[in-house]
Amino acid sequence: MSDSRHRQRFVYVMSRFAWLPAYGCLTMLLASMSALAAPPAAAVQPVGVRFLIPAQSLSTALIAFGKQADMQVLTAGETVAGMRSQTVSGTLDVRAALTQLLKGTDLTFDFVDARTVVIKPTMTVSAKATDATSRSANGSTAATLLPPVQAIGVINKDVSYMGDVISGPARTLSDPLDIAQSVGIVTQGLLQSQQLQTVADAVQNVSGVLYYDTSNGLPTFDVRGFVTGNGMTDGLPNSVSGVGEFPPLIGVERVEVLKGPQQILGDDNDSNDFGGLVNVVLKKPQADPIHVLTFSIGQDGQKQLGLDLAGALNNSKTWSYRLILNGDVADHTPQGMRGQRERYVAPSIGWATANTTFVAGFSLMMDRLPIPDHVLLFNGSVSSASPPGILLDNPGDHNEINSRRLYYLYEHRFNDVWTFRSRAQYVRESSNEQDWQLYGTEPNGDTTAIAEDYWYKDAYYALQNDVVGAFGHGWMQHTVTLGYDYSRVQVGGITDVLSNSIPYNIFTGGALPPPASVLSPGDYALGYQSGYPWTTQSGFFIQDQVSLGTQWQLLLAWRRSVYELQTEYPDGAPWNQEKVQWVPSFGLVYRIKPNISLYASTSNGFAPNTYLGKDGRPLPVILSRQIEVGSKFDLFDNRARLTVAAYRIMLDHSYDILAFEPFYVMPGPGQTDKGVEVEFNGQVTRGLEISSSYTNALIQNHDGTPASAAPRQLFSVWGSYSFQNAPLQGWGVAAGVLARSRSLGETVDYLNYIQIPGQASVAANVSYRTQRWSVTLGVKNLFDRNLYGTYFNETFVPLHNRRTYLLSGAWAF
Repeated sequence: MSDSRHRQRFVYVMSRFAWLPAYGCLTMLLASMSALAAPPAAAVQPVGVRFLIPAQSLSTALIAFGKQADMQVLTAGETVAGMRSQTVSGTLDVRAALTQLLKGTDLTFDFVDARTVVIKPTMTVSAKATDATSRSANGSTAATLLPPVQAIGVINKDVSYMGDVISGPARTLSDPLDIAQSVGIVTQGLLQSQQLQTVADAVQNVSGVLYYDTSNGLPTFDVRGFVTGNGMTDGLPNSVSGVGEFPPLIGVERVEVLKGPQQILGDDNDSNDFGGLVNVVLKKPQADPIHVLTFSIGQDGQKQLGLDLAGALNNSKTWSYRLILNGDVADHTPQGMRGQRERYVAPSIGWATANTTFVAGFSLMMDRLPIPDHVLLFNGSVSSASPPGILLDNPGDHNEINSRRLYYLYEHRFNDVWTFRSRAQYVRESSNEQDWQLYGTEPNGDTTAIAEDYWYKDAYYALQNDVVGAFGHGWMQHTVTLGYDYSRVQVGGITDVLSNSIPYNIFTGGALPPPASVLSPGDYALGYQSGYPWTTQSGFFIQDQVSLGTQWQLLLAWRRSVYELQTEYPDGAPWNQEKVQWVPSFGLVYRIKPNISLYASTSNGFAPNTYLGKDGRPLPVILSRQIEVGSKFDLFDNRARLTVAAYRIMLDHSYDILAFEPFYVMPGPGQTDKGVEVEFNGQVTRGLEISSSYTNALIQNHDGTPASAAPRQLFSVWGSYSFQNAPLQGWGVAAGVLARSRSLGETVDYLNYIQIPGQASVAANVSYRTQRWSVTLGVKNLFDRNLYGTYFNETFVPLHNRRTYLLSGAWAF
């Protein structure tokens, strides 16, 4: 059972601002009024945009244009190869800026809609009537008829394995080369190529990141040596009191891993995200039509069927929609656990004009996850594991999770200086876990069994409002962001019911009964805990992104958090204490060339601690600081990116729970993490895509004890090749390796360590793709190795010990 279930919480005291959730309703009203008043989107933005694009390779200049204009640029790679751009500087209409950029290239452009422009040779441009006829005849714009297309400047149009822009670290859309920190991006192309099914699978492609299985069926993420909280969805923090389940990948556009302390962004300060966090970017409504049916068929009766629909709702394409449906079932696991069912429904609607974007959506997840297959250790070593064919639970043991999420995203550009952004989400969750816990297992199979029936409910919402201003003239330009974050969380109720100890033998005892069958009404009454009232977190945020000429970027950010510790003295008397914490962040980027940058940054984190120490008082706040330096290179005609980063994270102290009565909490040792990370993602040559990462990290506890769940080295590589010429055109092959060095687990009493050997896993697939459909046959754990997680104890060792196959496909209709 996860420790987070009983984790005490601190709250921010900003009661005088409690009316701020009404901002969400006000924003919805303003958006609706603007929608009624606004005309259809024009072909170009009517207001000027501040451009700063030095003369360079035309391909990189178009990338910069797309990002600065917040537009999608479509072009054939051969069209711009070998060309150079003109310098574009100042506040200009996007048409004038693009004309200046293409001057002398013998290229022209055509606006498909308010946010999409096609670059093409002058000689291919025909009269508007001919262009209109072409569009009508083909049912789409001419851009879809170009050779291999590169989409530039929009977050939902990543180029192959390389992320084109970053949305998370600075709360603004940015060029990755202008961000003074390492951010791992798993794009839609990589998600599909690897046949990935969960966010946990996706993050294994990112350096410095790993996950390990837990007994409730949900993963625990670890970034740069620190266990993370529940991460973010579209930049909005998911409460640490939440269940911690992410949506299926059919609803995900990309996965980002923001590295280093992230309290500056408004993450839940009780999450202890000192090493980083996972941000999931969901698919959004769009006017371009999408009608895709996906399926997969695996072993043990695993079947998945999904539907992704999108398109315009009116002729002007200002209104659009997205509807994602998914179902996933399995008959049984290899050990015999039954009843896996996962259902996902996510409708959303969008409204977009030249200056305003609004998205509102709802999602419903209804999942029933069997307790993961696992074995026990008889004497604390993996060589003493129980036979994998023995079921250690009742076949029906499970974790049932229901999650409902309502959200909106709103952005309005008033003019070329001021922009307002607002986003919010409201989430209600419930979970019910039924399982058996086995302790003190002897080599002859004798053990102590305890049945558990656990119920949990929570609700939380988060609101972010930002005002962004762009100022400056000449060589110095400022983009200032003023933000206010407000979130609340409520734990509605906890029922944690445990049976008395029951003698059991795993070899001769037969199947364990359902946990509820051995629990009495008295057990349920004893296990009930009342919920907690709504608690609040809030903070003010200010950030200045400074452009110094064409080569230097400076980032300064501060966050002011006011929080209250709410706990009790040992005698039950209340203890409340109000404190203020400032969280600064600083970053500097130097562009040696348009496609090469060097950076350095420092960021800070903190976590209030509401546990009581020996003297009955709360322990001091936990503080952390990260220093990071690195470099980024856009290679292979800007279709691939190499990132090299070195970091050092210092944690001043932690806490330990005394392992014997009276079980009070005492300050624990600090921790220093340092390491080097390398990532490469993108297209090396036509048809060949590669994604690779390497981590060499050292974690040192200040008291000299070994660090658990901390392999020194992590390595991943995935390559795919699509055949370009007949007779194999349409066919593709892909393969990759995931590897790590040894790590340490711990026994349940935290007194001894478990040696976990290093390992490597190989996966491969073969695919065939046409314009309308594709099919892929893949295999994982190709060499049928015994694979272990990076962390476990002797009572729960997740089992991954066999080769698996998966047939997946998609049909666009």
